[in-house]
Amino acid sequence: MSQATSLDGPKVLLEGPSGTGKSYSIGTLVDWAARQSPPRRVAVVYTENSLETLLGYWKDKGKEVPANLSWHVVRTPSLSLASLISGARNVGILSYESLAKTIDPDRAANNPWEKFLKTLSDVPDDRTGKKLGNIGEWTNQDILIIDSLSEAATACFKMVTGNKPVASQPDYQVAQNNILNWLRFMTQSLKCTFVMTGHVARQTNEVTGTTQLMTKVIGKALADEVPQLFSEVIYCVKEGAAWYWDTAVLGVDTKTRYLPIASKIPPDFSTIMDKWAKRSIA
Repeated sequence: MSQATSLDGPKVLLEGPSGTGKSYSIGTLVDWAARQSPPRRVAVVYTENSLETLLGYWKDKGKEVPANLSWHVVRTPSLSLASLISGARNVGILSYESLAKTIDPDRAANNPWEKFLKTLSDVPDDRTGKKLGNIGEWTNQDILIIDSLSEAATACFKMVTGNKPVASQPDYQVAQNNILNWLRFMTQSLKCTFVMTGHVARQTNEVTGTTQLMTKVIGKALADEVPQLFSEVIYCVKEGAAWYWDTAVLGVDTKTRYLPIASKIPPDFSTIMDKWAKRSIA
């Protein structure tokens, strides 16, 4: 598979409850990339505490972590104790309407969303101390993984609200527009393979009126829009001690261009990547 490929890399949303094998799935993608000639670069940007789970994919088996894997952790910081006290004071003395109109004067200085986006403009590698460049300039031979959408969305929401104890409807709209614009960039502008992990929440589908498991983002308005942006939307399932992918599950919006429409698919990214490489040989 050393031939040049003409297609942009797949854009995959890998979602499901915690503990359903998302990190294991990422491990199979790193292994696939390591087998290629030359090995493909894989960078994982973590917004939550999942790095040790991915490293355990190899270390728990007594294996070395592949040399083609890089990672960086950029978390949304918790509010300081002083900020929590200030918020509690405001709740005690202000009306709901007044709380909704308050502004955190420190939100610009502590903007986690801006920090996250700047990370993607020149991705740091915590493993080597090197910089990996702007993701907008990566090629279709590169692979980027962001774990997870839930915490990325939290960072975006904190950009708008800061320590504000009550969010108004305009706050939600600003945050939703920002996260959706970013997801459009990630899925429509990048040439590299992009994998986003996400969680689900039980919500009412505003189109069908039915209750189903939908992508957890910011509020309910984006749950229908996010899956449409990806080429693959895979639901991760745990049954006993086994993990599976499911693209045929009822009550979940899934989508596939490379996988079959089926349940109990082995969670192995080589199925997707081998088919992508075969289709895109120049």
